[in-house]
Amino acid sequence: FEHMMFAGSQHVPDPDKVLAAFGASFNGSTDFDRTNYFETVPAGSLPLVLWAESDRMGYLLDAVNQENFDNQREVVKNERRQSMDNVPYGTAVEVIFQNLFPKGHPYSWHIIGSMQDLENATLDDVHQFFRTFYTPNNCVLTIAGEFDNAEARKLVEEYFGSLPPGPPL
Repeated sequence: FEHMMFAGSQHVPDPDKVLAAFGASFNGSTDFDRTNYFETVPAGSLPLVLWAESDRMGYLLDAVNQENFDNQREVVKNERRQSMDNVPYGTAVEVIFQNLFPKGHPYSWHIIGSMQDLENATLDDVHQFFRTFYTPNNCVLTIAGEFDNAEARKLVEEYFGSLPPGPPL
């Protein structure tokens, strides 16, 4: 799912182009218990990046269609091949975790998933995952750097305040 977050949203169809034009660098990473997305921007770009992030949280699914889902699924499958399946001992960590944790435990499978999981995932699965987990009540927003606290709070309330919470987890 991490990859889908970079595919654009309703009002920011090409985040690479929009954010890079304002001097931003951004990326994300996923681990067992969290996925994080981060941007480094010039201080004056805080309003833009908060607006873009709120658009991603509120309007991502308007832009997540079968074509970009299929494209990103192939990218992730290729990442799995390059980092695990086609390198010596690449699946060792996967085997270790399968044996450390009981079957069915969330840590008993590798974060990237199996090829079968990736192939079986549907666009509806992606939409449901987003609606469940990518909601204001399940996210943490951290702002660090040179900015005015009162102005940042005002911007966060302006851009994120109207987004509805998701289901309780």
